[in-house]
Amino acid sequence: MARVTVLGTGLMGSGIARSLARGGHQVTAWNRSPDKALDLADAGVETAGDPAAAVRGAHVALTMLFDADAVEDVMKPALPAMDADAVWLQCATVGLDATARLARLADRHDVGFVDAPVLGTRQPAEQGKLIVLAAGPVGLRERVAPVLDAIGSRTVWVGERPGQGHRVKLAANSWVLSLIGATAQGVALTRQLGLDPALFLQTIAGGPLDCEYAQSKGKAMIAGDFAPAFTLGGAAKDAALIIEAMQAAGCDDRLMQALRAQFDAADQAGHGADDIAAVVRAFS
Repeated sequence: MARVTVLGTGLMGSGIARSLARGGHQVTAWNRSPDKALDLADAGVETAGDPAAAVRGAHVALTMLFDADAVEDVMKPALPAMDADAVWLQCATVGLDATARLARLADRHDVGFVDAPVLGTRQPAEQGKLIVLAAGPVGLRERVAPVLDAIGSRTVWVGERPGQGHRVKLAANSWVLSLIGATAQGVALTRQLGLDPALFLQTIAGGPLDCEYAQSKGKAMIAGDFAPAFTLGGAAKDAALIIEAMQAAGCDDRLMQALRAQFDAADQAGHGADDIAAVVRAFS
C-alpha cells in the first residue's frame, strides 16, 4: 500500500484521511490548526508539524484545502521535500486558472500532478464513497489508483490535461448549487405563503422532480439544522469559480449570478461555516 500525506484535514480532508487509513495505506496528515489533525490519531493517522515534514517520503501528497491561495501557500515549502517519483493529487476545488497555475508549480519542481476534484460531502468522504473527477498523464494513473480507490466509489478519468477534471467538477457544482437554491426557494415560499413548508417536499416526493438531496437538504432547511457537510462559505466560493469559468467560455451566467447573490447574502449574514442548506435564510 502507499504512503499518503493529506494536507488539509477539515470536513473533507479528515474523512479522506480516515478512508485512506481504513484502506490500509500509511497516512500522515497536516493541518494549519493542529488539533484537527490530532483528532485522526484514533484512525491510525500520524501527524506532522509542517508541510515539508508531512510529505517527506510520501508516494502521494493529497491537498484538500479551502482555496487556491491556501493550496499554493502549503505546497511551495512542501514540493522541494517530495521524492522524485512522488505524485501531487490536487483534490481541492480551486477553479481553472488556479489549476493551471498549480500545475506549473508542480512542473517547476518536476513533481507529477493530477487534477482530481471530488463530488461528495463529509459523509461520502468518511465512507470512501466520493466520485473523483481526475485528469493527468496516463503514466501517473496506476500510481494513484490505490489512493483513488480508497477515497472514492468511482473515478472518472476525464483526460490527460490538468483542468479537465475541474471543468466537469464546476459543471456538476453548478447543478448542485442550482438544486439547493431551488429547494430553498420552494421551502421559503411555501412557508411565507402561510403553509407548512413540509408540504412542498411531500408534493415532489416520489415524482420525476424529486431527489434524495433535495429531500435531505429541504428537511434540514425546515428544521434549521445546519450542521456542516458542505459549508455555505465553500458554496459561495465555488459559485464565484463557476462564474469565472462560464464567462471565459462565453456562457450566459445570469442564473449563477443570481444564485451567487443568495449564497453571498447568507454568508455575509454569518452562515459561512454552516451547511449549504443555510442559504434558505437568504430567501426569508
